[in-house]
Amino acid sequence: MPQKFVCVAPVGDHCGEGAVWHSGERALYWTDINRFLIHRFDEATKSVRTWMFDEPVTALTLTERDDTLIAIFGSKAQFWQPASNTLGRVLFRLPAWPTMRCNDARVDPRGSLWIGSMRNNVGVEGEELDVAFSEGVLYRVDPDGQVSEWKREVGISNTVAWSPGGDVFYFADTPTNIIYAFDYDISSGAISRERPFLAGFERGLPDGSAVDSRGFLWNARYGGGCVVGIAPDGSVQRTIELPVANATTCTFGGVDRRTLYITTAGMGPRLAGSLFAVTMDTEGMAENHFGLQTNG
Repeated sequence: MPQKFVCVAPVGDHCGEGAVWHSGERALYWTDINRFLIHRFDEATKSVRTWMFDEPVTALTLTERDDTLIAIFGSKAQFWQPASNTLGRVLFRLPAWPTMRCNDARVDPRGSLWIGSMRNNVGVEGEELDVAFSEGVLYRVDPDGQVSEWKREVGISNTVAWSPGGDVFYFADTPTNIIYAFDYDISSGAISRERPFLAGFERGLPDGSAVDSRGFLWNARYGGGCVVGIAPDGSVQRTIELPVANATTCTFGGVDRRTLYITTAGMGPRLAGSLFAVTMDTEGMAENHFGLQTNG
């Protein structure tokens, strides 16, 4: 049965991204990269609160403290407390900023933060820059502050996700239209044996993704007007149609994690840039939390 979308927040994002579900607050946080914003959607009241910053915000992740998130900015990853709008210590600085910027990011099952970079296409006023996408890097930032590189020569880093068993890591390079799968070693946090998982799919390009409890990867298709459900064997099994072209990322939320929240980019028709929600017949995986240790 096809899933039906609901527009839950018509916020008019230029490029909505970085959605993360905070179960303790029953709220969804997400960003608008080009307007330097973080939004929070309260599921109970259906209200949206917004914060503004001084550079692009590309993603958000949870930590082991409910009151503290990690905000991924164009230049860095930094602890942030929404209740007081307090920015804390910088966890990671991108070496090549402002030529490059951070993009998609998520925490792995062992509590490390993975951040992918890309050529910076956002100007100082949020305007789109015409760039050639190249030289992106996939980084891992461990709870003790150690930084390592795991993939280079990426066009646009997107999709940072793990299988329910924690043994497969998914990562997309958007301009190549390829989602890769890697073996993931939970004991060391290493990835290996890179191979294509979904390549050349005809509807749009791969943007952000979320994983459900069956191991399906739900991938937002930028330019494709949909989110697709990809089975563990790499076959596309389900399609969620949207009224706008540019789906950017998705994540599971709600009390039972059966609501798929989908962010979009604002180029296009009236509802472009809105936050959408779809009630699913499958439960999403819970968000991983960054291991604070001495870094809180």
